Amino acid sequence: MPTTLTATPRKLWTRDQCEQLERAGLLDQQRLELVDGELINKMGKNRPHVNAMAMMVKWLSQFFDLELVNQEASIDVAPEDNPTNEPQPDLVVLKKPTYLISTANPRPEDVHLVIEISDTSLYFDLTKKAALYARAGILEYWVLDVSAHKLFVHRDPQAGKYQSITEYAEQESVAPLAAPDAQFLISSAFPK
Repeated sequence: MPTTLTATPRKLWTRDQCEQLERAGLLDQQRLELVDGELINKMGKNRPHVNAMAMMVKWLSQFFDLELVNQEASIDVAPEDNPTNEPQPDLVVLKKPTYLISTANPRPEDVHLVIEISDTSLYFDLTKKAALYARAGILEYWVLDVSAHKLFVHRDPQAGKYQSITEYAEQESVAPLAAPDAQFLISSAFPK
């Protein structure tokens, strides 16, 4: 008899439901992020991830005021995606100081650059998250691949997709659109 494969049923969540669970003390949003209605476990960070993040923050602080750099903070996405999405990128460079955004998440128009640092989540970051950020019109999205020592730079969001995706090797450098004179050498994220 042939076996029929079916998808495992899942409970999809909304931001409102997650906020209710958090208020009741049943949800630790510091360890979870909501993407496409699913609660994604933001596993503990391994040492290469932590080191790469520290090096990225150090580099960003040379060209952007630290009041513009948020670490692992929620952002809003496209209005149609907001009810079931509240991503928490590893790093976000804002257009205005974080203290001026006091009552809600930063909106896409508040964001210069989103950065994800990937070790175990590379495919997810390059597919689901890239689509989510492109639909939101986030102008620039970087994915730092910790394992392969590469950087994927996504730009020019149109019709829900990034039209330009460039892969940079460890010995190459790139500047963010918001700071064209700030060359980031990919190898600098990976201290020896």
